[in-house]
Amino acid sequence: MIRVALVDDHPVVRAGMRALVDGQDDLTVVGEASDADSGFALVAAVRPDVVLMDLNLGSGPGGAEVTARLRALPEPPQVLVLTTYDTEADILSAIDAGASGYLLKDAPPEDLFRAIRGTARGEVVLAPAVAARLVRRSGPLLTDREVEILGLLATGQSNRELAKRLFVSEATIKSHLSHIYTKLEVDTRAAAVARAIEQRIIRPPT
Repeated sequence: MIRVALVDDHPVVRAGMRALVDGQDDLTVVGEASDADSGFALVAAVRPDVVLMDLNLGSGPGGAEVTARLRALPEPPQVLVLTTYDTEADILSAIDAGASGYLLKDAPPEDLFRAIRGTARGEVVLAPAVAARLVRRSGPLLTDREVEILGLLATGQSNRELAKRLFVSEATIKSHLSHIYTKLEVDTRAAAVARAIEQRIIRPPT
């Protein structure tokens, strides 16, 4: 029996996931959590095989940060991200954090069940749309740092603020921006953000 924990800030979503997962003979939900703190407590208490992790957990730490902390445990669970977000930044942050799988919430139930079973076996399980996005990362490859800078640009931060946030010099920020503009074929900050959102490299600012 594969023991599954649900970490999602929406009660209705958790209820739906529980009903689906518990309907399988070889899968069982052993607990639910709505945020980072309750997620850590749940994993410590029930020791699940797989954690179904949303990326947006309200105002606290997000799913990628929680995933990294869970994967750093002495006996970590496997983590399958289950989310609505499919931007390059979201995917890369989750995989870099140690997630074994990345599935979108519009996936058919059978895909979810297969993903849970594959993740429990230690396999890397990616939704087709996610795998395709990683394969076709646009034009000259944007580095992880360039994707990070684009996300911060979208919040309106100045070069000085970016440099302070990333612990680098303003000259380094200008160099990164120059590379970003070239790769995205734009010549302004606003155009770079618009192109990155259009190509689903980053999320629109909220």
